[in-house]
Amino acid sequence: MHSTPFVPRLSALALALTLAACASAPRGSHDAAPKREPSAATSRVGALSDPHRVVEATLDDLAARLRDGRLSSVQLTQAYLDRIAALDDDGPLLNAVIELNPDALLEADRLDAERKAGKLRGPLHGIPVLLKDNIDATPMANSAGSLALAAHKPKTDAPLVAALRAAGAVILGKTNLSEWANFRSSRSSSGWSGRGLLTRNPYALDRTACGSSSGSGVAIASSLAAVGVGTETDGSILCPSAMNGLVGLKPTVGLISRSGIIPISASQDTAGPMARSVADAARLLSALAAADAGGDEAARRADGHRLADYGAALDPGALQGARIGFLHNSGVRYQPELNAALERAIASLRKAGATVIEVEIPTAGQWDEAEYQVLLYEFKDGLERYLRDSQAPVRTLDELIAYNRAHAEQEMPLFGQELFESAAKMGPLSDAAYRQAAAKARRLAGPQGIDATLKRHQLDALVAPTTGPAFLVDPINGDHFGGAGYGAAAVSGYPSLTVPMGDVRGLPVGLAFLGPKWSEAKLLSYGYAFEQLTRARIAPRYLPSVSM
Repeated sequence: MHSTPFVPRLSALALALTLAACASAPRGSHDAAPKREPSAATSRVGALSDPHRVVEATLDDLAARLRDGRLSSVQLTQAYLDRIAALDDDGPLLNAVIELNPDALLEADRLDAERKAGKLRGPLHGIPVLLKDNIDATPMANSAGSLALAAHKPKTDAPLVAALRAAGAVILGKTNLSEWANFRSSRSSSGWSGRGLLTRNPYALDRTACGSSSGSGVAIASSLAAVGVGTETDGSILCPSAMNGLVGLKPTVGLISRSGIIPISASQDTAGPMARSVADAARLLSALAAADAGGDEAARRADGHRLADYGAALDPGALQGARIGFLHNSGVRYQPELNAALERAIASLRKAGATVIEVEIPTAGQWDEAEYQVLLYEFKDGLERYLRDSQAPVRTLDELIAYNRAHAEQEMPLFGQELFESAAKMGPLSDAAYRQAAAKARRLAGPQGIDATLKRHQLDALVAPTTGPAFLVDPINGDHFGGAGYGAAAVSGYPSLTVPMGDVRGLPVGLAFLGPKWSEAKLLSYGYAFEQLTRARIAPRYLPSVSM
C-alpha cells in the first residue's frame, strides 16, 4: 500500500502554466491555433449548443435516431467534432484527442449512403468511435504519444479497427495517453505524453485522468464520441474509466486481437471498451471480439469463448442468488467518503439479491516482482518486433532511448526513462529467468489467486473498489497513486470490469468486478444489474478544482 505525502493544491491555471513551462511539444494534428490556458469558468461549457443531443447519449438512442432519419451519421460526426473543438481545443482544454481522422466525415457520408440503400451493418452503423493512440488506424499516425513516432503512419488497420469499420463504426480519431502506455518512467505523470501533453480530468482539471488510456476516458466522459477503445496491461482501462465516471472492461487476454497495437506485455496486454453505460460497453465488445486474430496464440485460446452479442447476456436480475466476494484488503487506500460509497455499493448488491461475504486473495502482492520482470522482458521483445514489422522510423529500444536524450526538452521535461533503460538490458524470452517469472506471476494471480478464492468460498465473482478518487497532478513528483483492486485480474490475464459506484466530492469512484477466464458476459451482467439499481454515474462539470 502506498502513502501519499501532502501536495499543495494547484489551480488549473497554475498547473497549465507549470506544464507549459516544462514542455513545448506540439499537440495533435487537429490543432488549428496555438493553445491558450484553460478557462476557469464552467458557464461556457454548460451553455454549449447540443442540437443533436449527443451529451450523455447512449448507443441505443443514437441508433434509433439514425434509423428513423432524425439524425444522419454526418450530422452526428460533425456534432462530436464541434464538441472536440469547444472542449478539447478550447474552453477547459482537455487534451483528450491527439489526432482527428481526416476522412471521418467521408466515412460517415458513405455509411449514410449505405443506410439509404438498405444496407445496415449492425448497431454501430454510423456511430463515431475514438481509439487510443497505440492502435494502428489508417490514415492516422500511431505514436504511443511519443514524438519519435509522430510521423509513423501504419499502412493497414489493426484487426480490431478493421472489425469496427466492418461493423459500421466511424473512426473519429485517436486519443492521448500516458506516453508508451505509462511504461517509460517509474515516476511519470499519468495522462502526459510528449506529443499530446497533459490530458485533464473533466471533473476537476487539476486532478489526474489516470492512465494510460487517459484520453479515451476523458473523451468519452465528456461526450466527445459515443464510445472509445482503450488498452490495458495493468489498470490502464480500469483506472481511467473509474476516475472519469465510466464503465470499462478489460477482457480475458486473447478475446480481442492484439495485432497492430504497440505492446508492453504479451502476457497481459489487451484492448477493451470504455463507455458511459454497461450496455454500450457490451455492444462495443461484441464488435471488438469479432476481430481477426491473425494467428496470435492467446487469440487461438479464445476460440469458442467469444459471443456474437454480449448485450444479449445483460440481465437486470443477474445478481439475484449470486455469491460475491468482497476483497476488503484489495490494496486501495481507504478514506471515509470512499468507505461510505463502498458500503452503499455493497448494500445495493445485497438489495439486488446477492450474498456478499468478505474474502482475501491469499497470494495478493506476491506476484509483484515477477510481474515487473515479465514486463521488462516482454516490452523489449514485443516493442522491437512491432517497430520492425510496421516499418517505424525507429526500430529498437536503444534508438528510442537515444531519441529521448536528443530531444529531452520535449520528451523528458517532467520525468525520465528509467523503465526504458532497464528493459533495454533484458535478454531474450528464452532466458530461464523470464520463463520462471512468467509462470510464477500467472500462477499466483490466477490459479492460486482468483481461482482459488472463488473455489474456496463457492463464489461467482469478486468485487473491490477499483481505485480511489482522482489525485492531484504533481508534475514534479509524479503520480500519488492510492492503490487498486484489479491487480490480480491484470496479472492473470482474467477479465475485470469497473462500473461507477458513486463519487467523493464530485470525483467519480468505481466498483471493480473480477472473475475467472472468459467470464466477460457474467461480469457485464452483474455490472448491468448493479448499474440499473444504483444509477451512480454523474456527468462532468469541468471544474477548475475541488476541495477535499
